[in-house]
Amino acid sequence: LGFLTGFSKEEIDVAAEMAVKQTFSIDKRSLLQVETHPDPFSDFPFALNEATVHKKDNSSMITLMVRRNGVPLNTYWADGLIISTATGSTGYSLSCGGPIMMPESSNFIVTPIAPHNLNVRPLVISEDDELTIRMEVRGKEVMLSLDSRSASISAKQTIIIKKAPFPVRLVRKPDQDFLKTLREKLMWGDDKRN
Repeated sequence: LGFLTGFSKEEIDVAAEMAVKQTFSIDKRSLLQVETHPDPFSDFPFALNEATVHKKDNSSMITLMVRRNGVPLNTYWADGLIISTATGSTGYSLSCGGPIMMPESSNFIVTPIAPHNLNVRPLVISEDDELTIRMEVRGKEVMLSLDSRSASISAKQTIIIKKAPFPVRLVRKPDQDFLKTLREKLMWGDDKRN
């Protein structure tokens, strides 16, 4: 839905003028850092929206054993698991039933993809938490995705997901409002009865 798009293509001139005059605002957003060995993303193991572990083929679900700061969190029997930032809360996590988070919130979301147990729900955790994921699958590999980049990894690998040591900075118009964007893009209040 383009939640990160602060300027439409019709506003390119406005954006250029704001850049020259430096009248824009800067948002700092947290990134996820993913560690696994061997690491297919070693050149840039970071994600702005989400890190996703999911089954590689159409086989049965996978088992994901997740620890939070070294303590067991949950074992998920699902098609996969999404770890989302507040920025990514309006993306893949939302489409799998996760909550929308305000961009300034200092949290991550753990959202199972098609969980086998109906009592398993998305969970909001602190962005200072570190998650460790181990997997059991019928096949030998799973898919690991960081935003739009994906790679096959061995199901025997351990995945560590934590907050990156640096934020990303996004330019926005000073009058840009997240809730206004939500109302427009998700058509909140857009009902014939109103």
